[in-house]
Amino acid sequence: MTGAEAPVDWEALRTAARDAMSRAYAPYSGYKVGVAALADDGRTLVGCNVENASYGVGLCAECGLVSQLAATGGGRLTHFVCVDGEGAPLVPCGRCRQLLYEFGGPELVLETPDGFRTLDEMLPQAFGPQHLR
Repeated sequence: MTGAEAPVDWEALRTAARDAMSRAYAPYSGYKVGVAALADDGRTLVGCNVENASYGVGLCAECGLVSQLAATGGGRLTHFVCVDGEGAPLVPCGRCRQLLYEFGGPELVLETPDGFRTLDEMLPQAFGPQHLR
């Protein structure tokens, strides 16, 4: 972080993620998840998991967040929080780490149960758009 950047309000991000989690649709597992992230233009984006009777059709919270990013103007994710049904920090699954990599890159900062980590630390040697050129 350079001196010109404002400090990240992690508590506000956790609050937004917890609020999103409270609206999750998880009637089958009962496992609610909420996420929140900052975009490079200052927007706060949120998402929650949405289950389906055909289990494989369910959506992770990160899917909703990335959809909201695209639908509201695009950009890059810079800081990310994921919480479980109790509001505690949770690490995104592998599929969602890959999804976040596409929209935040290796420098995306995630809050994890054991501190803050870059996505590069959480998904080392990730496959990305640069491999398709």
